[in-house]
Amino acid sequence: MSRPITLFTGQWADLPFEEVCRLASSWGYDGLEIACWGDHLDVYRAAEDPAYVAERKEILDRHGLGVWAISNHLKGQAVCDDPIDFRHRDMVSDMVWGDGDPEGVRQRAAEEMKLTAIAARNLGVDTVVGFTGSKIWQYVAMFPPVPDSVIAEGYEDFARRWNPILDVFDDQGVRFAHEVHPSEIAYDYWTTQLTLEAIDNRPAFGLNWDPSHMMWQEIDPIGFLVDFADKIFHVDCKDTKMATGNGRNGRMSSHLPWNDPRRGWTFVSTGEGDVPWDRAFRTLNAIDYQGPVSIEWEDAGMDRLEGGKRAVDFVRAHLVEPPTASFDAAFSTARQPGE
Repeated sequence: MSRPITLFTGQWADLPFEEVCRLASSWGYDGLEIACWGDHLDVYRAAEDPAYVAERKEILDRHGLGVWAISNHLKGQAVCDDPIDFRHRDMVSDMVWGDGDPEGVRQRAAEEMKLTAIAARNLGVDTVVGFTGSKIWQYVAMFPPVPDSVIAEGYEDFARRWNPILDVFDDQGVRFAHEVHPSEIAYDYWTTQLTLEAIDNRPAFGLNWDPSHMMWQEIDPIGFLVDFADKIFHVDCKDTKMATGNGRNGRMSSHLPWNDPRRGWTFVSTGEGDVPWDRAFRTLNAIDYQGPVSIEWEDAGMDRLEGGKRAVDFVRAHLVEPPTASFDAAFSTARQPGE
């Protein structure tokens, strides 16, 4: 089988899980990257109830779909965030929110991330994708001036909170793929280096490569793949179109709504954006990335039922399969020294 193409279900969580499976199968996806919200995957039940896990697998099997990763971005975000406030109340469960005490929310979110590793193992999945949150994202402008000690403590806080979570991931033989993304502890090239150093580059912690956020920040997504090759645990395929040429649109979004074109960029799901996909797919082969390409459909400019289909068709048409071993062997024996 060629590299599987999966659909991330986070943007489809308003639909029942079985309906998303039906749609994805009809469009030609090989599987799903299942979000742990909506009714798609209940982490607590998946960690403790074999019958529930069997029922999820049966639905996938019936629609001819596989699963290589699950995602729990929303609870992961609450592990390190400071402040914890009304924004988190709208995205975490009642169980995690509890009485709303910020430290209690962080601790309950951390416990759910531990359970997510167990749920993944029960599903036969070895990768969990998600966010970490960040105590220091609020200082991203670095003005008023922020002491170095405050930034350093932010990385120490991340390590204190995530190392116990990653201990459970180690026990389960599951890896965590952190999505490098604005508002996270690792949001660009240099913060990714600092994040990996903060936890001594432990094997259970790696990266989810989503080039759209790198394009927005003017970071070379291909160079990122090369430099962090051994830490690329998962790939989300989401395009972006930069729209800054009129002199008004900037990089920092101007506090405009998510899908407002005046933000300076927009998501596109049809391959018409600025991510160099052909180079990206070749580079994934070169670094020996073995996982799926997961489409995170997000484009407010078109109907999602059209976009979900067009996105998988685009990716399938542009994926570059690596040379086979037999091809390599034939090539090497066919050429003589000096030719």
